Amino acid sequence: MKPFRRLLWCLMLGAACAPGLTAQTAQLGKVEFPTSGSAAAQTHFLRGLAALHSFWYEEALEAFREATRVDPDFMMGYWGEAMAHNHSLWEEQDTEAARKVLGKVRETPRLTARERAYLGAVRALYGEGDKLARDLAYAAVMEKVARDDPDDQEAAAFYALALLGTVRPADKGFRRQVQAGAIALEIYRKNPGHPGAAHYIIHAFDDPEHAILALPAARRYAEIAPEAHHARHMPSHIFLQLGMWPEAVASNESAWAASEAWVKRRNLPLNLRDYHSYHWLTYVYLQQGRYREARTLVDRLRQTMRESGRESVRHYDVTAAAFVVETQRWDQAAALFEPEAKAASADAGEHAGHSAPQAVTRSSYRGQSVAPFVRSLAAAAGGAEGEFAALRAARPVGEAYGAKVAEIRELEVAATAAAAKAAYEEALKLMQRAAALEEEMAPPSGPPTLVKPAHELYGEILLRAGKPKEAAGQFKVALLRQPNRARSLLGAARAAAQAGDRAAASAAYSDLLRVWQRADPELPELKEARDYVGQASAR
Repeated sequence: MKPFRRLLWCLMLGAACAPGLTAQTAQLGKVEFPTSGSAAAQTHFLRGLAALHSFWYEEALEAFREATRVDPDFMMGYWGEAMAHNHSLWEEQDTEAARKVLGKVRETPRLTARERAYLGAVRALYGEGDKLARDLAYAAVMEKVARDDPDDQEAAAFYALALLGTVRPADKGFRRQVQAGAIALEIYRKNPGHPGAAHYIIHAFDDPEHAILALPAARRYAEIAPEAHHARHMPSHIFLQLGMWPEAVASNESAWAASEAWVKRRNLPLNLRDYHSYHWLTYVYLQQGRYREARTLVDRLRQTMRESGRESVRHYDVTAAAFVVETQRWDQAAALFEPEAKAASADAGEHAGHSAPQAVTRSSYRGQSVAPFVRSLAAAAGGAEGEFAALRAARPVGEAYGAKVAEIRELEVAATAAAAKAAYEEALKLMQRAAALEEEMAPPSGPPTLVKPAHELYGEILLRAGKPKEAAGQFKVALLRQPNRARSLLGAARAAAQAGDRAAASAAYSDLLRVWQRADPELPELKEARDYVGQASAR
């Protein structure tokens, strides 16, 4: 049996039956990619490839570099290293580092036609033009590579990922996502242990309308690649889109624990821990009414910052923002966003799950701090004027999608301030504009990009204005965009109760009670729901 064949069978069987092929490699999934490398290089290459499919870029870089260390003439090792410098779905790329690596690639007699095709594709990824132009060029080349060899699962997988990498937040429709999903589903049918197939299915159908298509892959992905903390986290994308909070909790608890163990085992910097999953876990606890546990997570971040410095923590702002907005404990905004904490999250993006490369191109809205928004919203809710100067100063420059997010936030603060003064006509006009802007955006991939969904806030202000029927319509839209959100369920229940629709109110309160099975027992909203359902049952 040829060396790479033996390695493949070991990987598929989960056995450590070749030098360098360990159980750890087997726990990253089943991949097949014959190359011209030596047996030792191939072992590291397969590990790097599997890690790459799970966006575990740190491990992928190490494996690919080890492959070229043991076999300097192994050109595909340089391909892998260059690929690991591109975080396509987060619009991040260390272009300089990748081009330096590709400078080591040379023509050798060992190169196969397949390897030349892959090397040609990665050169397009780091060629001329801006990031989007290069993403489109790379996708076009990968389409040809995949079409020329329909049996090449890796070509199909990387083509699916390339398609997803051309999508931008402001894009309309789901054509490319569905196309990528169809490709990944076919790979998954043939090889249900392929990490990229399961991963890209989840990303392709990561919206409320299509998420159900990815549920089987989501349930399995963590089992395919349990060593990768991102593989443990990714199922929660689908669980959030379907409002499956217990499953989302388990997914993110597992991801955080795996990342903590990895960082400790390898003695890595604390900021490499999976704070992305930590933020999501906090958000999901809040949806379950587990406010005390969510606050504990926020406090642990603050303690880490005090003990190990600001750079040891990422995503603090969005994590603390979720706590303040979901609990509506506006009085805590000032303390949670004091200057020391505010500066702790330079990388507060919704999607970034790993440490960013040294020199990246990235969309500016992802680094936008939410601190001015939360402080302003809290002030407005208390009847004070919002910090509009700080909000406008935080608007990203040259980023249309980020500017839209910022505009909605400004409208929400102004509307909240107006509602606090009972100026409901003004507040509702502002929220009508905010909700219209929100509908121009795709539903968020995870916790709300806006922090406070516009339709939900619109419904809450309509309720205060004595318009429960109109409010019910807004909560309905909010729940379509983000199923089983606790504040939207509560709003829907209150709107139905105020409109005299007892059946609808009882159903919505019952849904909230189901979501809040593990909620803090002292929450007044929990008592409100129980009392209403109990009275309805007694009638």
